[in-house]
Amino acid sequence: MSLIPTLAETISRARADLRMGLPVVIGNHVTAAVETLSPARLSDMRALGQPVLALTARRAETLKARVYDDGLARVIVPTDGDLGWLRALADPAGDLMTPMKGPLKTLRDGEIEDHKAALALAKSAQLLPAMLMIASPPLPGLTTLTAGPMLAQLASEAAIAPVAAARLPLLSAERSRLHIFRPDDGGTEHYAIEIGDPPRDQPVLTRLHSACFTGDVLGSLKCDCGPQLQSALTAMGQQGAGVLLYLNQEGRGIGLANKMRAYDLQNQGFDTVEANHRLGFEDDERDFRIGAALLRRLGFDAVRLMTNNPRKVAMLEGQGIKVSERVPLITPRNRFNTDYLDTKALKSGHLL
Repeated sequence: MSLIPTLAETISRARADLRMGLPVVIGNHVTAAVETLSPARLSDMRALGQPVLALTARRAETLKARVYDDGLARVIVPTDGDLGWLRALADPAGDLMTPMKGPLKTLRDGEIEDHKAALALAKSAQLLPAMLMIASPPLPGLTTLTAGPMLAQLASEAAIAPVAAARLPLLSAERSRLHIFRPDDGGTEHYAIEIGDPPRDQPVLTRLHSACFTGDVLGSLKCDCGPQLQSALTAMGQQGAGVLLYLNQEGRGIGLANKMRAYDLQNQGFDTVEANHRLGFEDDERDFRIGAALLRRLGFDAVRLMTNNPRKVAMLEGQGIKVSERVPLITPRNRFNTDYLDTKALKSGHLL
């Protein structure tokens, strides 16, 4: 029956529920995001049984909690573990002020697929990957998912369809066109700026640019995103042809709120990679398959890629897009972003 939500649509509902503080059911567990959980709902969840806090291995290692499982830890929540205690484990903002949060007891045996799925769902909702979970029969009215199919769906590539396009004169290129694309999984729309009329049978000058509100809009000096965006558009305008893909994957895929949390940790002395790890994320949570999908939708199968990141080259080629040339995109440094750029080169392999 077409009126029944698909798995992708149910996952989208679950993301919205978690962001509003409403629990969902994953497999045999009632599950809530610690970041948005209210005291009243915590109390009601406790009435169902023994709560367990699922954390990624990255966050658990920071907390010195034992990681017995593949990629995650299941911390037993003590009877006096209130919402403040849970949020202190979820959010590293106060780690340096209260470094000792234990002793933390973690589970060692048993099924972990529900917990893996819960953390993957939290990341896809751009919430802190810290999920309160209680084994319980399904509760009527809550969005319900099965872990295995959900993990497979989250790992799959969303189908992207064009929504609208129109001419849009830019300072860097008066002959340009903005294309809007929408994924079928309820995710954020992505954009393509087509400069001139690039031929489809030749490699097109291309930039995969991840959204950066602070750099692109506010002119932040902490990163090189804004200058890279303008430099790429200027180069395309000068050549009379190009495609800039603007992917809404803020903060390397962790979202603006978590990016600000990472900035706060950087102000405490951690580098950009360490900050992501302390939050429970990997170095880079972006999905660059989106870029390949957009290029195919626009009719391109070969590019001259403007990037300093070899991972983007490998990703596009792995998705069947030929990269005929990597075009460096080096912008001036300043005293606020030098350490950031050095870390990208040292730990993320950027060619700077």
